[in-house]
Amino acid sequence: MIIKAKTAGFCFGVARAVEGAYQLVNSSQKKGFVVGFGELIHNGYVIRDLEQRGMVFTENPDEIQTESGVVIRAHGVAPQLLDQIRQKGCEIYDFTCPYVKKIHDIVKQAYQEGRKIIIAGDGKHPEVIGINGCCGNSALIVQGAGEIPIDFLKENSICVVAQTTFFQKKFYEIINFIEKNCKDALISDTICNATEKRQEEAEQLASSCDMMVVIGGKNSSNTIKLYQICQKHCSEVYFIENFEELPQNINLKKKIIGITAGASTPSCIIEEVVGKMEEKEVQGTNSEELSFAEAFEQSLKTLNTGDVVRGIVVEVRPNEVIVDLGFKSDGIIPADELSEDPNATPDQLVKVGDEIEVFVVGVNDAEGKTLLSRKKLDAIAGWKKIKEAQESGAVLDGKVVQVVNGGMIVVSSGTRVFVPISQANDRYTQDLTPFIGKEVQFKILEVNERRHKVVGSVKAVLVEQNRILEEKFWSEAEVGKKYNGTVKSLTPFGAFIDLGGVDGLLHISEISWKRIKHPSEVLSVGQMIEVYIKGLDPEAKKVSLGFKKAEDNPWNIAKEKYSIGDIVPVKIVRMLPFGAFAEILPTVDGLIHISQISNKRIAQPSDCLEIGQVVDAQITEADWDNKKISLSIRALIPKEEKPAEEKPAVEEGKDEDGNDTSYTEETNVTIGDAIEKTE
Repeated sequence: MIIKAKTAGFCFGVARAVEGAYQLVNSSQKKGFVVGFGELIHNGYVIRDLEQRGMVFTENPDEIQTESGVVIRAHGVAPQLLDQIRQKGCEIYDFTCPYVKKIHDIVKQAYQEGRKIIIAGDGKHPEVIGINGCCGNSALIVQGAGEIPIDFLKENSICVVAQTTFFQKKFYEIINFIEKNCKDALISDTICNATEKRQEEAEQLASSCDMMVVIGGKNSSNTIKLYQICQKHCSEVYFIENFEELPQNINLKKKIIGITAGASTPSCIIEEVVGKMEEKEVQGTNSEELSFAEAFEQSLKTLNTGDVVRGIVVEVRPNEVIVDLGFKSDGIIPADELSEDPNATPDQLVKVGDEIEVFVVGVNDAEGKTLLSRKKLDAIAGWKKIKEAQESGAVLDGKVVQVVNGGMIVVSSGTRVFVPISQANDRYTQDLTPFIGKEVQFKILEVNERRHKVVGSVKAVLVEQNRILEEKFWSEAEVGKKYNGTVKSLTPFGAFIDLGGVDGLLHISEISWKRIKHPSEVLSVGQMIEVYIKGLDPEAKKVSLGFKKAEDNPWNIAKEKYSIGDIVPVKIVRMLPFGAFAEILPTVDGLIHISQISNKRIAQPSDCLEIGQVVDAQITEADWDNKKISLSIRALIPKEEKPAEEKPAVEEGKDEDGNDTSYTEETNVTIGDAIEKTE
């Protein structure tokens, strides 16, 4: 019996990084444009697959070409390296695990406060190297309490963090030691919850199983720890990256086998190992495998029949179909002999009055029953069609009926075809469940007549179709041309739109005139939208898209609606030392300079105004091209009349109250300028 750990496989951070990297590499047709800084995750299968798709990996910033798209690994990197990459003009796609980023923030803050940093972890691991970079590489890196000098604890304020995959028990020992010897210690338990659960489940499995198999990269820290845990509780433990590394002479008979995997192990690898072990287990108990032809001949001899006849459907029942064969007794087709589709019901496949061709499975003269099969007949015809398609390379149609270990089953002409997970789509797909019930096109990769096994590829068809569509797109594409596209995926920096064979990037700044934090505020995956081409790079096979319409531009609307001298109600949205910004329309703000807030001298805008307050103001200046509007509340305040002889001389650039009325370039700024000044 094989028991797979529920926590085996990708954790959240790894899944996020892998999905993001595949989206980028699949959207870029220029080989080498997407550069991975360090291994994305510690799994050779994923790294090799990304390299085959055109991604390049390096540990040296000097090897990164200017303006490349640089993917930051899930383990993160030191801030100094990020700055070095930015200076090359590269676009950075940071897929650092959120849990690791949290550790970076903790260490940066503590280091700025003057604390000494202690990291519990492996000093050679990329994650720890990146964390250490957040404190100028000054951290004390330890793997046990005995490595920490007592004087170091007594003389300093301390901040303690742990590598996300560090042993929980060891970290508690380190914490207890520090708390006993340090008066000022800031302790953060940064071990990932998923890691803790994975280790606990591995320990429980190893304690109750006869054999343990740990799947993952040999340089993966969390997988190595799983292996060490299993060794403590089970006498027979194997550490493998794939099924081929499992000893061929391994005995699986009458054993309870536990399987766990590291956080960087793809589900397809896990399912492949489980599936092949189950197959090996079955072969061990039943070594006599019958070929399709042998099984077919045996069924004929046993049932003493094999005729192919035609009949009329006279009754459709929930579990069988009755067929009039023109003999003294009717024939019966059991529901499971109608089709290879396990989800299909008899009333979906046939109806009363249909003339159908069937295979006679057996005749029971004593009971007067004739058992029939439509599935066997379809299988014979389908097998012939499959072999012809293999030789000619023809494209076949089929329906996905089942998801199994390592792939899915497609039924075509009554024949079951196995499509591996790597061949189920033209991009990385972890969950095949949404394909169930869908019609797909595929090509035949392999036919094993002895075992009556067929392997197909949906990917081969999609790749060819996309190639044709891509060629058509680039022959017709031009800047400004409109397309009806489908939102393929959403990322923090924008949305990838399927234009038909080519994916275009709709940057987040082009999605809405309003300020949005994520594309999901406006778009959803699968949504059809009209976009236009903003930029084309045929050499790099990159397409930049636009979605916003000029007529919806709030600044254009404001220009048509308002004029200099208009009095408008505005809402105070931000205050700075030199004035307040007020919203005239959504995303259209104007500046009320401090000298234009009151007819009296004030020290700061907050003396008279509050965030969210609605006031009337007059438009005094408007530069629509540069998106600058100047407002004045003071212009609406009636001036107090004074006798002419009492009025003091007015200094140039000031009013009679001494307030500065000059309007300089420094005061006439947009919101973006103001933010830049405050930064």
